[in-house]
This record gives sequence, C-alpha cells and structure tokens, in this order.
Amino acid sequence: MSAPRSSWQGRQVLVTGAGGFIGSHLVDALARRGASVRGFVRYTSMGGVGWLDDLEPDVRRAVEIYQGDLVNPEAVARAAEGCEVIFHLGALIPIPYSFRHPREYVAANVEGTTNVLEAARRSGCRVVQTSTSEVYGTAQVVPIDELHPLVPQSPYAASKVASDQLALAYQRSFELPVVVVRPFNTFGPRQSARAVIAAIAVQALTCDVVEIGATRPTRDFVYVADTVEGFLRAAEQEGVEGEVFNLGSGREITIGDLAQAILAVVGRDVPLVTAAERLRPGGAEVDRLLADADKARRLLGWQPEVSLQAGLERTVEWLRHHLDAYRPDAYQV
Repeated sequence: MSAPRSSWQGRQVLVTGAGGFIGSHLVDALARRGASVRGFVRYTSMGGVGWLDDLEPDVRRAVEIYQGDLVNPEAVARAAEGCEVIFHLGALIPIPYSFRHPREYVAANVEGTTNVLEAARRSGCRVVQTSTSEVYGTAQVVPIDELHPLVPQSPYAASKVASDQLALAYQRSFELPVVVVRPFNTFGPRQSARAVIAAIAVQALTCDVVEIGATRPTRDFVYVADTVEGFLRAAEQEGVEGEVFNLGSGREITIGDLAQAILAVVGRDVPLVTAAERLRPGGAEVDRLLADADKARRLLGWQPEVSLQAGLERTVEWLRHHLDAYRPDAYQV
C-alpha cells in the first residue's frame, strides 16, 4: 500500500453538506491545510450557509459556496467540475423525522448520492462517502467491525445502507475511487440539539428539567475533530478504494450515564425525565453500539485522540457561548 498524500495545498475539493455539523468542521480543516474548498449547501431564499458562518472570517472568505440541491443532477455535476476529491456528507439526518416522512430520505440520501457518484464518474473524482453506525442496528456481536450485518432500524438508516451500497457498487462496476467512512456517534460544537449530547447539554444550561429518551442504550462517542481527521485520512491514503472504515472509540456508555456526565460538566443538578417524543417507535431503538475501529488504525493510521470527558468539556463551553443559536425547544422532535 502506498503512503498517504500528506499535503492538501492547492487541491480542489468539494464538500457536500458543508453547512452542517461535521461538514463545517471538515471545510474548516481543509481550508486551514491549504485546500481550495467548494462548499455545497442547499439553496434557501434566505441565502443561509449554515454553520459556515461560524468559521473565522479569513477561513470563511476562502471557501467557495455553491448553492443547490443534491437531488438536482445538473447542480451536483456543475459543483463537481474540476474537483479532485468529493467528501459527500450531504444528507437528511434526523432519525425521528424519518419515521414521519421516509420518502424524503430516499430522495435526499439515495438519489442525492447517485447524483454525486455520477458527477464523480464523469469528472474522475475520488469520493469519500459518509455512512453511519446506525446501519448496523443493535449490535449482534461486539465490538462491531465492518463485516457486521447491516440491520437498519429506521428509514434513515435504511437510506444510508442504500447510499453506501451504491457507492461501493460504483467502485466495483466503474472502478470509481470510493472510500466509505462509518462514524459512530460524533459530537461537538455546532451539533443539532436533536442529537443526544447537545440536547442534554442545552437543556441542562437553560432548563429546570432535562428531558431524555431511553437511558439504557449504549453509544460509542467520537469528538468531531477526530471524526474529521478520519475523513482526511480516508481521502489521503492510496490503496484503500472500495473499503469501509468504522470511526469509533471502542468504548461505550449508557445514555443515562452520559446524561449524568454532562450534568457534572455543566455544574447543575437538575432532574432527568423520560420524554415520549424522544423515544423511538416499536422495535426501532438501537440498544447497543460499540465500534471495532482496528481497520482504520491499521490501514489509515487513525485513532481518536480526544477523550469523552475532554470532548464534553469543549462542547459545553462552546454551547455556553452559543445558546442564542438554539431555540429553547430545539431538542424536541
């Protein structure tokens, strides 16, 4: 296997979902390393670019913004012109919403990914496809490696299974250089308050009661800077085309214990109550996620550097100064 290409200086890259949580951190990292970054964000009449406005001014000015919709193949094709690498993070993500409107997830996540792959095939781009640990469902064996069965337990997870398999099929069918990265539960600044850590922390900072869902499921959390480093390694390393990589810590924590850890960081002792709107329907709850990320360590030289405790401290500190970006009920479905 050849060595990774270490410099991003001057390389033209496209990041879909650039205005989102992980996408904005990835754009920031790429721009700081000298890449020529084009950020694909969904067009709105308000002209918003999401969390890209949170970047430092010099970094923000260096990013070329391309507004469009991933379900529009012409828009995606134009955005990909001249690019060497596409980081495909654009997707419809909130799991609870997927139970209400699954068709939207097929359009955004499956059709959108098809358009990205077709654009990459025409322009010769390398594609880093974003997956999710949700594709595994509740762990059948632990830790979960990349050969674990795919058992999606939500329409969102099913749409991501389809997206991943499309990407891998394009690698096999057309020799498109595709790498799939499968982050476990990424957390950190800028995350939606519908995600569990941000939901608990925002409430702990602003409310007298913290509403949560099921407390017994376990999750494997990775701080966003470490997840971004995994994306970069997947793009840099030659000889890993067609591979899937888990990005996880190899440590799990129950949601109940996580909530107590967040309250300790916030410094408030407020009651935790179960909220029906945060419970998944029927058999949709994923009870256990615990990553085996040995493959990423061996082939990409990647492993997380930020502990859960340190990541929680950084996240809570950021939230303290950005509460105006979160509605009081933002944690609700």
